Amino acid sequence: MINPSPTTAPTPTPAHAPAHHFRIQLSSTRRGARLARLLVEQQLEDWGLPRTAPAAHALVAITAELAANAITHGHTPGRDFEVRLLLSSSHARVEVSDTRPDRIPPPPAALGGMPGPDLTTMAESGRGLLLVEALADRWGCDRRDQYVKTVWAECDPTPPAGSP
Repeated sequence: MINPSPTTAPTPTPAHAPAHHFRIQLSSTRRGARLARLLVEQQLEDWGLPRTAPAAHALVAITAELAANAITHGHTPGRDFEVRLLLSSSHARVEVSDTRPDRIPPPPAALGGMPGPDLTTMAESGRGLLLVEALADRWGCDRRDQYVKTVWAECDPTPPAGSP
């Protein structure tokens, strides 16, 4: 079931806190995963990060992958998944939470040892995390509690000073 009223609110707290926050709960279906991608894309646009911006492009692709993972590998019948989007002047972060904390993705460092361009030797699953690794500036997985895990990724919305 889709939560009909996602939360979108500026967060008026310390300087390190995100300037914008969006959260929505979606059904663990292909439709829910598609909506996650579309809603993140629209929310970033509403916050002034255009679809053509590299960080927005990356975050939308990452959201699509993490949502697909949530409905494929993190699905528990009758349980939804949650998407959170945070945007500050220093970074943008997407989080996708599901109800399978027993299925933790490999840590980012472990992906470095996976096969390169020849993916034929790789397992059917896990390829999408290579995309996340390539697009995100940082990513990881946290257990919220015994029932929920959150896979997150961060992108810097603007290149560091002195970058071409």
